[in-house]
Amino acid sequence: MRNFTYLRPESLKQAAALLDKDGATVMGGGTDLLDLLKSDLAAPERVLDLKAAREPELRAIGEQGGKLRVGALVTLTELATNDLLRRRWTVLQEAAAAAATPQLRNAGTLGGNLCQRPRCWYFRDPEFPCLRKGGDTCFAVEGRNKFHGVVGGGPCYIVHPSDTAVALLALGADVLVRKGGKTRAVPMAEFFVLPETDPTRETVLAADEIVVGVEVPAPTAATRSSYTKFKFREGWDFAVVSVALVMEKTGGMVRGGRVALGGVAPVPWLDAGGSAGLEGVAGPDRRLDAFADSLLAGADPMTENAYKLPLARNLAKRAVSELLDRTVGW
Repeated sequence: MRNFTYLRPESLKQAAALLDKDGATVMGGGTDLLDLLKSDLAAPERVLDLKAAREPELRAIGEQGGKLRVGALVTLTELATNDLLRRRWTVLQEAAAAAATPQLRNAGTLGGNLCQRPRCWYFRDPEFPCLRKGGDTCFAVEGRNKFHGVVGGGPCYIVHPSDTAVALLALGADVLVRKGGKTRAVPMAEFFVLPETDPTRETVLAADEIVVGVEVPAPTAATRSSYTKFKFREGWDFAVVSVALVMEKTGGMVRGGRVALGGVAPVPWLDAGGSAGLEGVAGPDRRLDAFADSLLAGADPMTENAYKLPLARNLAKRAVSELLDRTVGW
């Protein structure tokens, strides 16, 4: 690990001033940054620990102006145990509860979970000069690609590791980004960067910008939502495939909704075909199979990861069936 200066700005204003200088990076819980530092994948001159910042908005969870506002320093444990989320924004609560281990959820923050870097073993191994590290090769194409993307890839086939990002995408959330004294709202669908745009980046964040929270539309009385995650290790693991489902249910029928997938693409993947296919689904005999078949249109699996297609479709079918059967709660 290279030497760096550790700083604890007491406000976002102080943090912004420090970010104006080259070689600075922001830290929330630090659970991913520490791994990057140890692997020499990150070598900042200064690490800015935001946990000393005093702005209440960074740690708040609550409704404001008819929307849910969640601060970037809210921990995953706080999200997973929040009763308001459990009742109204269930998919986000379930996604946070599915992430990592209890110890990591206690430290990890929402902002850090959204901005974490990919877990691709070629990227994380310092011996492989892959595209995401500025090289000219995605080693997964001809190598071991069991956990890599099946859609949206090229020239890099990593998958984004965040659970909460998939849920927030399905919810139609905005990411609140601070630069200097100004905050802008970035739609979750525009926050992440596909490799074809820039294989070295995951988000649209500039070097002097900080994620300060998210804003989520309020659900209607007909809204039902859930998060389903398949992983290989029972204790904890990143998603092989995950499904975030938000749908409007009236009269026993789905009137519309959004399906977001994790573990299948370099970014959290809002599946347009699956989202459109939700409308009219009313059970096993009413368009459920057609809905599942509409997911991951145009997928291009590699030698070891074609199993992700039926896995995603079956998980989504199960999620829709379970929400159709849910008569109470959100």
